[in-house]
Amino acid sequence: MKPVIVFAYHTGWRREEILNLTWDKVDLKEGLVRIDPGETKNEEGRTVYIDGEVLEELKVLHRNRRLDCNYVFHWNCQPIRDFRGAWDSAYIKAGLSQVVKDEQRHETKVPTKIFHDFRRTAVRDMIRAGVPERVAMTISGHKTRSVFDRYNIVRD
Repeated sequence: MKPVIVFAYHTGWRREEILNLTWDKVDLKEGLVRIDPGETKNEEGRTVYIDGEVLEELKVLHRNRRLDCNYVFHWNCQPIRDFRGAWDSAYIKAGLSQVVKDEQRHETKVPTKIFHDFRRTAVRDMIRAGVPERVAMTISGHKTRSVFDRYNIVRD
């Protein structure tokens, strides 16, 4: 799951956009990844230039890829669809969970974060790094300013 998390952390892309990514949309030489129009929630395509940790993770995946599999992120050449169980388990093992009680006062550990939180993290980090807001919106796929502002929550 590390490559998926690294990609989400740096780009703020939606889970489905990441999990459906195929190698024909990745250009490691140029350092870019694209989504075609119609493949995103807002129906608009986009191209994102990548470097650093994201590029390195994709290079490792590419070097070790199965030639019969076009998905960048997969499990035995099948697209990853749901990883909530693995996500919850990893969070609990890392001690990043909270205890909640149900109506019968049974205690359950639940993660304190959800995968979608990476969208907010990526937007906040881009703005803090000096990336112009319009560029950050384009990278993360936010079409409107009002939605972007909900994700661009900055705390001192």
